[in-house]
Amino acid sequence: MVRVLLSLLLVAWPAFGTIDTGGQHREHERITRAALACTSSTSREPVCFEPATMNYLAGHDREFGAVGAPDSDEMADPAAHCDNADYLSGSYPQSHETAVVALTDCVEHLRADFRRGLESAKDLLDDQGEVVAAEVTASPECNPREREESRAKCATLEAFGRALHGVQDFYSHSNWADRADPSRPIGDDNPPGLHRPGPSPLLDLLGVTAGPPPADFTTGCYVLQDQVPGAGVCQLRITHAALNKDKGLIDPVSGRATEPGTPRGQVADNFADAVAGAIAESRRQWRDFRTGLTDRYGADRASRMVCALTHDDPENDCHGPRVPRAVVIGMALAAGAVLFWLARRRRSS
Repeated sequence: MVRVLLSLLLVAWPAFGTIDTGGQHREHERITRAALACTSSTSREPVCFEPATMNYLAGHDREFGAVGAPDSDEMADPAAHCDNADYLSGSYPQSHETAVVALTDCVEHLRADFRRGLESAKDLLDDQGEVVAAEVTASPECNPREREESRAKCATLEAFGRALHGVQDFYSHSNWADRADPSRPIGDDNPPGLHRPGPSPLLDLLGVTAGPPPADFTTGCYVLQDQVPGAGVCQLRITHAALNKDKGLIDPVSGRATEPGTPRGQVADNFADAVAGAIAESRRQWRDFRTGLTDRYGADRASRMVCALTHDDPENDCHGPRVPRAVVIGMALAAGAVLFWLARRRRSS
């Protein structure tokens, strides 16, 4: 019953899709797979996620995965989805300063998830730099809705997945990558588009400060009665309904985006451009996450952490440089022979 009620809420919730009904097609999962899975034909990432681990990060079947976690317990938090940073030059109900604060709140929220992931990674390895079997196992499958998940791999990917969710929503919920409808005048029902590629300098989660957005940057105002023109507190404002590019078909291997399912997504190549931006951004965040691990833990430990986070069998795939047992025995025998020779030499001299 809880799953059914959650699914009904998600049908109306504003974001790239997490479920496969109500017009959604698991868009978050498919973006994440196209960006970071080892099966992606377009991935240029040197470090990709193996199948079982990707299942947890991206979700599968009825499981939300780490990237879908904010749609289970942060649905009412606009900072988790980069909503409510709406502004239009001229006479507008919300000031530009307030819109910038809302965008900053989003970036700081995602930075907190990003940093929590970096912190959780410390428990992947023991004091000798070896993976800890109990911390890297994915059996049983991790549960991203358990924020106190005790396994380090689960906790690290859960935090990173939440950050991915927000940065992907940024491209759907804002005008960063899209264009306005050229057949209609610019207004709250047809805000300007910036048509910029990803990744965006506004989403530097490894940094400590957020740069100012372009003058015409906007996301959408969201209330449950999401419509054009806006209702309630979103009256006379740019709404999520007017701006989002949440729905459509995405090939999880190539990332090709087709059949946009929202009005703004159907303008020009807006849906495809939003998906391309989200894929590029997801790859950038994974590169930055690896950099963050290196900065915190050093190159050797970070390399083993990345292996543990991406491999399905870290215990066997990600051990540190070990001297083979035969070599250890041989070295011990050689050392013993030398000592024996030296002892005999001393006795004979």
